Amino acid sequence: MVFHPPKDSGVLPPIPDNIPISEFMLTDLYGRTPLGYSRDPFTCGITGKSFSALEVVDRVDHLARGLAKEFNWAPNTGTEWDKTAALFSLNTLDTLTLSWAVHQLGGVVTPANAAYSAAELKHQLLDSKAQVLFTCLPLLQTALEGAALAGFPKHRIYLLELPPPLTAGIQAPAQYKTVSQFIEQGKSLPRLERLKWTAGEGARRTAFLCYSSGTSGLPKGVMISHRNVIANVLQISAFESSWRDTIKAPGTQSNHTEISLCLLPQSHIYSLVVICHAGPFRGDQTIVLPKFDLKSYLASIQNFKISGLFLVPPIIISMLRNHNICSQYDLSSITTLFTGAAPLGMETAADFQKLYPNVLVRQGYGLTETSTVVCSTHPTDIYLGSSGCLIPGVQARIVTPEGEEITTYDTPGELVVYSPSVVLGYLRNEKADKETFENGWMRTGDEAVVRLGPKKTEHFFIVDRIKELIKVKGLQVAPAELEAHLLTHPAVADCAVIAIPDDAAGEIPKAIVVKSASASGSDEEITQSIKKHVEDHKARHKWLKGSVRFIDAVPKSPSGKILRRLLRDQEKEAKRQAGPRL
Repeated sequence: MVFHPPKDSGVLPPIPDNIPISEFMLTDLYGRTPLGYSRDPFTCGITGKSFSALEVVDRVDHLARGLAKEFNWAPNTGTEWDKTAALFSLNTLDTLTLSWAVHQLGGVVTPANAAYSAAELKHQLLDSKAQVLFTCLPLLQTALEGAALAGFPKHRIYLLELPPPLTAGIQAPAQYKTVSQFIEQGKSLPRLERLKWTAGEGARRTAFLCYSSGTSGLPKGVMISHRNVIANVLQISAFESSWRDTIKAPGTQSNHTEISLCLLPQSHIYSLVVICHAGPFRGDQTIVLPKFDLKSYLASIQNFKISGLFLVPPIIISMLRNHNICSQYDLSSITTLFTGAAPLGMETAADFQKLYPNVLVRQGYGLTETSTVVCSTHPTDIYLGSSGCLIPGVQARIVTPEGEEITTYDTPGELVVYSPSVVLGYLRNEKADKETFENGWMRTGDEAVVRLGPKKTEHFFIVDRIKELIKVKGLQVAPAELEAHLLTHPAVADCAVIAIPDDAAGEIPKAIVVKSASASGSDEEITQSIKKHVEDHKARHKWLKGSVRFIDAVPKSPSGKILRRLLRDQEKEAKRQAGPRL
């Protein structure tokens, strides 16, 4: 049984396949809110510094000219892989300016998580074969260490600027050229030739190379085409158009626009597409915060009258736990809350609704491999706990482990989706491609059920993960990556990493370890040594916050696959027997 979007979910317009994302976003030719009527696309949530949509067009153009001269990149020569730029930075006003400038030159942008360690950055630099690296002052030291490990030249490292509070006490070395300097230089350089793509070229060329663990295994480069991003922006816009049309100011014909928040990392596909592309396309103003701090987050809502929040469940839980702090700020401007990256439980959503009854609580579901949104809660069809309905252009199936289609509601199975936003595949990884993609369909690795909502529309609930990923505050942790690292510790003979529930983070990693014959010291000493081994080499969200448990043998199938579900069940049973903590 193939599931389809609700009949009144909007009409998906033709998706252009012969243009780069930059042209789609920076001209009025493809349905966006006209540039002259758009709010400022990006505004600094700390200083209030802002650029109008028309100023962004000029900044992208000037930056592209500067990059072309510096790197000898020309729009219509070579392939996109000859012009690959890595971005390793906190959120900035110019993250998308830089991305679109690279796209205007026909290049690829590979965003790296700002929480990466030097070793993790090294992996992405080597795997993506990036030719240049843009970072920011607070991350410069990690960037230099990662670049050194990768044999990446220091003279190909450049800086994105951050507001003064984040760079206080950090001296910018003169040898690192900034994006602003590129833009100034570009103002006096000749105009660039426009990209001349034929039909289908935008569907074949990679625009973003984002890293995901997919359904299992180590992080892999996900090749996201220009058409993939364009398609998802049009899908989101079509899905919400009927609602936005109803809330236009009386007597006006212009599109409804709002002020939204960009707090989530711009390297994450949710922020990159939903907030940083779909928002400006609809004419929204996006308030950019470099990182999460509860008080600066609340202050930005109050100061900028933010109406649309794009969050992940841990931030929502933080608001509930710190309601006494939240109540000190004027949050009355908030009209909608959209959450994704990890499921938001029905109870948590209901608790938030009680405290903020005038806020529409919406949830969406998507993956890096679908260039984000697959299903979303329509503002007029809210079913708490659900990830909403399929958006225009998406089809879905629920299948059993044997591959048989499930045709009844409330019956769990793996979610398999088809969409124009399904990506090109994984970089140089045919095995992962065969496991994940088939004839345009993508196996998500997530277990889902379909239920009829209050309006008799089909809502999707993500109930479990068939895949092995752990989601810590919405960030992916691949057990295989941690297991491979743990096995380099002299006290570890064998191991498995599983997710255990955590109120604040959603999930946290826990290591199940078989001690080696050479292991010495008490269990507590070995535990601390193993945890430090991870903390010294991995990003904070990958640390073993769930601690370590020692066993005699890791349970495995005859084929050698770790039986994680059995280990998770053991943890649940141990927690049940321990009883509630007083």
